[in-house]
Amino acid sequence: MHRRKAGPLRRLAQATGIVVLGSLLPSVLLVLPLRWLDPPVSAFMLQDDSGRVPVAYEWHDWADLGDAAALAVVAAEDQKFAQHAGFDFASIQASVMEYREGGSLRGASTITQQLAKNLWLWPGRSFARKGIEAWFAVLLEALLPKRRILEIYLNVVELGPGIYGVPAASRAYFAKPPAALSDAEAALLAAVLPNPIALHADDPSDYVRGRQQWIYRQMQRLRREGWLTLL
Repeated sequence: MHRRKAGPLRRLAQATGIVVLGSLLPSVLLVLPLRWLDPPVSAFMLQDDSGRVPVAYEWHDWADLGDAAALAVVAAEDQKFAQHAGFDFASIQASVMEYREGGSLRGASTITQQLAKNLWLWPGRSFARKGIEAWFAVLLEALLPKRRILEIYLNVVELGPGIYGVPAASRAYFAKPPAALSDAEAALLAAVLPNPIALHADDPSDYVRGRQQWIYRQMQRLRREGWLTLL
């Protein structure tokens, strides 16, 4: 009995599937191990030009990070983190509308998108980078639990020249472990996140102090609402 040869459409579909799988597999292999393994370094650390050698980076597990840092970063960066699937489409739409009306194109990245950028990409803005960032954000949300995404972000996010992660920042600025941070101290760290090179937790400007106070108030609301129980 002779096996019927595959037609041209079927061969095209098979070839397309192989190409897609070959493109997908490397990125999955970058993301999936993070479900269990802590990243030893990030792309931003490798590109750091602060002059600090080595960069300040120390890993702390979720239980050793404390509530204050998690609440502060979520309050400052992404209050919908527990609900969205990697993208805050309402914020994206609002940013685009503001730009069309003559305003600047402000960022609308979620914590998941920012983690993708910090781990694998480079600073700056371009459509190419945003596209790659979006792809990795999809994979992070599909392959890692929300708490793990936030845990990694808290450990690798840049919080000053050559200072990466809340554990390193809390040592550098407050001489204490992250679990010992007060809400006000955690809010001050989170206040520099829009631009951790120009904004300084150790010498805060009036702008940083204003952000700190706003973040602190948001933290108290999130705490009352039991936000951390959503993860």
